[in-house]
Amino acid sequence: MASMGLSIDEQKAVDRFRKGVVEPSMTNLVILDFWAEWCGPCKALTPVLEKVAADYADKGVVLAKINVDEEQFIAAQFQVRSIPTVYAMFQGQPVADLTNARSESQLKGMLDQLLAKLPIQPGGAPAQDIAPLLAMGEDVLAGGDAERAASIFAQILEIAPDNGPAHAGLIRAMLAAGEVDSAQQLVDALPPELAGDAEIVRAKAALELAKDKPEDSELAALRLAAEADPADMAAQLAYATAAFAAGNRDAAAETLLAMIAADRTWNEGAARAKLLQIFEAVGLEDPWVAAMRRRLSIILFG
Repeated sequence: MASMGLSIDEQKAVDRFRKGVVEPSMTNLVILDFWAEWCGPCKALTPVLEKVAADYADKGVVLAKINVDEEQFIAAQFQVRSIPTVYAMFQGQPVADLTNARSESQLKGMLDQLLAKLPIQPGGAPAQDIAPLLAMGEDVLAGGDAERAASIFAQILEIAPDNGPAHAGLIRAMLAAGEVDSAQQLVDALPPELAGDAEIVRAKAALELAKDKPEDSELAALRLAAEADPADMAAQLAYATAAFAAGNRDAAAETLLAMIAADRTWNEGAARAKLLQIFEAVGLEDPWVAAMRRRLSIILFG
């Protein structure tokens, strides 16, 4: 979860989250419980979570609790709409929604499935070794060297073939290199158990958007059509979609925000849906997304 572009209080919240959740999740499976003092169901669930975490401690399971009243920014990043909300976190990413597991047997059953699939090492060495490589790959990709980033993610997969973030990073690196067909082949070859991984979902969203990439002449024509008639919502949406696929996320977001401001209900909220798809593809922790989400909130809620 990035801290650039945030207020001081938000940065402090992110730092607390990193220390309390992200860092432990690099070598353990963290049960992340969103709760509040006033929540009756939360209080009923707490003893179950604490007991299971204690029973599974030697398997690398730990419990982290987030008070939604005290950590509203973190709760908002996870789009928590009701409590209790419970996630399983591994290597800084949610890997399963445990909210519906209200009994000890249900929770243990879901944890057993996750522990069988994930390279949890209570000692921590293998997972800890991978984390810096993942960070390196992301930094290189953000710096624009897609080929080198792809090489780094591929090396990680040689060490940890089932690592979701590494698969996702490789897919996004291929997209950045313009290799859409190769990225699709990577997605098609993914193990079924990784389908719900948050980073994989993000990579798939990026892939779907990249498929709309137009030729330069087509993009220019779409831009001219959108500029010629700002009231033509279909033309605006077509240009925004193409602009993002062509790598101009600012133009895409500006167009979609203008559409939402003009008529948020057009085509069953198509502009907002497209903007949220872009947010998912870029990554909800990205500072650019955070800034655009604030602008969207101002439009929607004043």
